[in-house]
Amino acid sequence: MPGGIARLGSEKYVLLTTFRRTGEAVATPVWVATDGDDLVLFSKRDAGKVKRIRHTPRVRLVACDALGRRVHGPEVEGTARVLDADGSERARRVIARDYGVLGRVTMLLSRLRGGRARTVGIAVAVDG
Repeated sequence: MPGGIARLGSEKYVLLTTFRRTGEAVATPVWVATDGDDLVLFSKRDAGKVKRIRHTPRVRLVACDALGRRVHGPEVEGTARVLDADGSERARRVIARDYGVLGRVTMLLSRLRGGRARTVGIAVAVDG
């Protein structure tokens, strides 16, 4: 497992930076979990970050607090991909496992608000 994956996967929050078609960077704090050699996260299917990843899979990641402030540690580059239904379900399970009771409650509330079709998993392979 690459060092950036292990380090970021052990963080509670990571600032995920995606890119608009214009090249403008958009940073969003997210939960992540380690799944093999990838980091996984989940998001609403119609969220801006999902749209940006579908267009430009290049991302940057750095550890942060829940509000995306107090960034710490080195920033890493990666390539993101939106997961299919099976991959999305796996991402939800891994995140629920890593975030304990809060993760399981969040996944339950997400399902109650719109079912599994409402959210999608995202996998990030860290470069280098």
